Amino acid sequence: MSPGVAAGTVRIFDTTLRDGEQAPGAGLTAAEKLEVARQLARLRVDVIEAGFPAASPGDFEAVQRIARETRGSVAVAALARCRDGDPQRAVEAIRVAERPHLHVFIATSDIHLTHKLRMTRNRALAEARRWVTYGREQLGPDVEIEFSAEDASRTDVDFLLEVYEAVVDAGASTVNIPDTVGYAIPAEFGALVGRVVALVGRDATVSVHCHNDLGLATANTLAAVQAGARQVEVTINGLGERAGNASLEEVVMALRTRPTQFPELVSHVQTEQITAASRLVSYLTGFTIQPNKAVVGGNAFAHESGIHQDGVIKNPLTYEIMTPQSVGLSGSQLTIGKLSGRKGLQGKLRELGHEVEGEALDALYREAIALADAKKEVTDADLLALVEQRAAEVPASVSLLGWSVTSSGGGRSTGSVTVTVAGEERSADTTGNGPVNALYGAVDQAIAPVLGWHPVLAEYEIRAVSAGEDAQGQVLVRCRRSSDSGKGALTVSGHGLSTNIIEASLDAYLVAINKLHGAEISSVRAAFVGRAPAEEMP
Repeated sequence: MSPGVAAGTVRIFDTTLRDGEQAPGAGLTAAEKLEVARQLARLRVDVIEAGFPAASPGDFEAVQRIARETRGSVAVAALARCRDGDPQRAVEAIRVAERPHLHVFIATSDIHLTHKLRMTRNRALAEARRWVTYGREQLGPDVEIEFSAEDASRTDVDFLLEVYEAVVDAGASTVNIPDTVGYAIPAEFGALVGRVVALVGRDATVSVHCHNDLGLATANTLAAVQAGARQVEVTINGLGERAGNASLEEVVMALRTRPTQFPELVSHVQTEQITAASRLVSYLTGFTIQPNKAVVGGNAFAHESGIHQDGVIKNPLTYEIMTPQSVGLSGSQLTIGKLSGRKGLQGKLRELGHEVEGEALDALYREAIALADAKKEVTDADLLALVEQRAAEVPASVSLLGWSVTSSGGGRSTGSVTVTVAGEERSADTTGNGPVNALYGAVDQAIAPVLGWHPVLAEYEIRAVSAGEDAQGQVLVRCRRSSDSGKGALTVSGHGLSTNIIEASLDAYLVAINKLHGAEISSVRAAFVGRAPAEEMP
């Protein structure tokens, strides 16, 4: 049994909001991070790593807000380098949490020590011991203090073991073994974990944090559990740096589906919430889940081959090793009509993994009924899209009052818009190469004199929410300000949803504009989360 982890339990440490958000283009606002944290709490993960407070004022605020609002059995973790300034900010951010969890790290491989930190092994060891001791002194004897040896899988094993022994002696209650660059192979990684467990497993929980550069993150994580690790660091959808992290849904469902391989080991995860969590993270980050993704991909429970279909009809176990219901899929489609009631809608949303009530339920009900007027049927996918759209709402200082567009084959389109910008009504019309281009140009022309900039469109994507000619269209855009340039320029995402794809395109553009405008205001700027250099993360 590992100290701090109940016997027979694997602790699920979710780092979607920290390492997952380091995936290029996956930045979230503080409000969006809180929404994901709420879903992670419903998922019943054991630890939410909320961010890296020293990275920016925005990340500090987001971590502190999540720490303040997350209650119950879920711990809230903050990451800090073993460097003066970082641990102090992390402690300040999570001190308000009901269950704070401080996570400090330093690189230990010679390649990192020589080329990145320009530090000797002895100095790294001293810094690790120093900041673990600091965390223990600041937070007391009962708070979880975790230490990570960055790039552990490429570290000299004797030195790595020396470091782990030293930090446990200094007060670390969890030691983490990161495969930071996805270099390890399951057999060797399991053997390494076994050595760490044998050395410090009686006094500390052994954790692993695996990356997917060779496609082995889940395999390495499971090998580590078999070798005695009792905490796994994972992300929703495997989101993360480069090729990503070990996928929460894959690790958790492997533990559940193959109990004989993990005798008497369980997680506390409410697996029926997996699909809802997966969709929410995908929506807010704009990272589409590939159809063949294990557990949560669109094809994970789809069968096209006649032989497979015949087998599944006779007994689903012939080709399904888990049920759709076990990960939060209903296995059926719901049709909502004009006569559908609020209670029925609420029950179906609960089936789909979303607890909605009060004013939020009333608003969703109105939207669902309006959608039923616009299309033949409202499916599960339509309902989920409506829920996700509301989760991503942002304060609107720029609002769309009206629009019109004319377009013909072989000719240019003319778009006209009327908007309010900080309370001022403005109209503009322009021509463009197609209706969306013309309308975006009109919006730019209307807002630029007031804001001093216009959006620069970096990405535009359309997808159908459901099948049929009357399907809702979901539009994703990524934009930056025209006044910004260079590598550090803030890029935000915007989503739009409508049966009218032009309207969805405008809505998405306005969401992105409002996010960019919000980032300009000093009191709101802290709501946009930055990140530390990728090479300084485990």
